[in-house]
Amino acid sequence: MKLTHLEGIESFAIVGATGLVGQEMLDLLCEQKIKFPKLKLLASEHSVGEKIDFGGEEIEVEELTSESFKDVEVAFFSVPNDVTQKYVPKAVDSGCLVIDDSSVYRQKPELGLIVPEINGALLKDYSEKIISVPNCTTTPLVLALKPLEDQYGIERVVVSSYQSVSGAGRKAFEELSMQTAALLNGKEVEISAFPHRIAFNCIPEIGNVLDNGNTSEEEKVIQETRKILELPDLNISSTAVRVPTFSGHGLSVNVELNNDFKSIEEVRELWDKFSGLKVIDNPSHHIYPTNVECSGSDYTFIGRARRDSSVKSGLNFWVITDNLRKGAALNALQILDVLYKYRRMS
Repeated sequence: MKLTHLEGIESFAIVGATGLVGQEMLDLLCEQKIKFPKLKLLASEHSVGEKIDFGGEEIEVEELTSESFKDVEVAFFSVPNDVTQKYVPKAVDSGCLVIDDSSVYRQKPELGLIVPEINGALLKDYSEKIISVPNCTTTPLVLALKPLEDQYGIERVVVSSYQSVSGAGRKAFEELSMQTAALLNGKEVEISAFPHRIAFNCIPEIGNVLDNGNTSEEEKVIQETRKILELPDLNISSTAVRVPTFSGHGLSVNVELNNDFKSIEEVRELWDKFSGLKVIDNPSHHIYPTNVECSGSDYTFIGRARRDSSVKSGLNFWVITDNLRKGAALNALQILDVLYKYRRMS
């Protein structure tokens, strides 16, 4: 997916540059051959002085401070919520446009929660200084649901997500690797990033447990899906499970539609025509998307589509995407690309 409207941005900052999403952002900028006259890499004091290769150029990581955003035009934030809450207002006060990957601002009614293929038109006359990137599980879900809603209408959604450890950050990523190696060598494992051992295990808890019994991760998927699709009363249930894979978030989705579809092939064609989606679906020959196919890809993949005969107009399917890429860094750059396209048109 070629990004063509980012030329002219004078200064760009990546907050959380040493994290997994920050690294993915740098990789994407290199792949797209996008270079800004000024690129600042910001992180905590523990990473200060670290040098990161960017297209053959070594850039030194700077400490994130309240003064980091002077003369910065755009800042991408991928840091914990408490860091976002402290420093995004500083960036905005400095005149900076912020693309934020945390959950802090996603439910603010005046701020955009954007998946460009779905609601990028909201950026046409956008004047706020903060734009949110959705949860990395919400994004593939709404991409799959949008063409269904447009064609048939949606009555109810039940989604179970199977989320890789990279969604929990670098420490979690490293913990899976270390635990796997330890167990294969007959050694004891250390547990710190998750409440239970993650190697060779699944943990049906992501985020804090809320009063209604949902975890915060499950509630994000519910509320963000409603906001992006502009369906505030959508009946949706979510379960989130952490699985021992390194990248890729998969979702098992059951949808009850308002109007029935003639055939599964008709549904597949709808998805295939929708920007950002790719259907891989021939299960009789073991052909369907897995973490292997989605890793490093810009696409969100769909497979295992089949009629759910237990309800009227029911549909089951599997959807998966690279959570660091389309789930975070790529979506952020696409938001910027659309925003600057509209700005240059005005």
